[in-house]
Amino acid sequence: MITKRGFLLALAASASIIAICPALAEVYPARPITIVVPFPAGGPMDTVGRILAEPMRASLGRPLTIENVTGAGGTIGVGRVARALPDGYTIAMGISSTHVVNTVIYTLHYDVVNDFQPIALLAKSPVLILAKSAMPANDLTGLIAWLKANPDKALFGTAGVGSPPHIAGVLFQQLTDTRFQFVHYRGGAPMLQDLVAGQIDLDTDAPVTALPHVRAGSIKAFAVTARSRLPSAPDVPTVDEAGLPGFYFTTWFAFFAPKGTPKPIIDKLNAAAAEALATPEVRARFADLGLDLYPREEQTPEALAAVQKADIEKWWPIIKAAGIRAE
Repeated sequence: MITKRGFLLALAASASIIAICPALAEVYPARPITIVVPFPAGGPMDTVGRILAEPMRASLGRPLTIENVTGAGGTIGVGRVARALPDGYTIAMGISSTHVVNTVIYTLHYDVVNDFQPIALLAKSPVLILAKSAMPANDLTGLIAWLKANPDKALFGTAGVGSPPHIAGVLFQQLTDTRFQFVHYRGGAPMLQDLVAGQIDLDTDAPVTALPHVRAGSIKAFAVTARSRLPSAPDVPTVDEAGLPGFYFTTWFAFFAPKGTPKPIIDKLNAAAAEALATPEVRARFADLGLDLYPREEQTPEALAAVQKADIEKWWPIIKAAGIRAE
């Protein structure tokens, strides 16, 4: 016979288990999910997240809200997710800089590999080599010639120290033997705004946010850092065609969860992301913005982990050799 004391102890133990593992007490998801974007609204990562949020809601049956937690090259927002409960209600949008490069250039209080669980590899994108509309040069060889004739005079915008535009800019300098000054912003959106306004001279940016301004004629696009032209921007030559062969640069977009998130939740989030990416509306929108979708078999957590590992092996030595560090 169970005594009253035994019953109370069993009840307390059950309550403790539920408190520790809320996923056991409810069918996931039971409430809205927050996607932390560690850069300002309007940038490439923010745009990708907002495009996916609505179709993922249709699959999960709960809203997905974007929260922009900015600062320190994305480390503040990513760090918040690293410390979040592993219950599937707070996930991070990540790119190659936030989950590869930042370990080398910042002193982090989290581990970009061991404190996260990959959810889904979403899309990848080259960058466009861009300049303000008043730039005298009209093609890439002309731009390089102008930079060599005006060393240290041009202002090159980045989305923050270690961001894809910054890394691409450092590699561009090395390959072209040019010199210019970097201007670091809190994200891609304010960087692009200043390029359109003519406050900076050039930058590199993802087509997802730059193409509308290129099409409007408010900025110039000299080349795309890919082996083939973008179907959404057929008039923009590749770097090979434009005179800087081999300058290929790509960044990827992905979802990560805090370490310890149960596998059934990871699987459910991955399935929702894959379903969203398969919809004709999302595919058309991504194509128009110059984003390449990964095949379904490469949208898995395992594929994301492999891509992250390969980028760590490739970029950590390069970043260290270049001496890039956050001030």
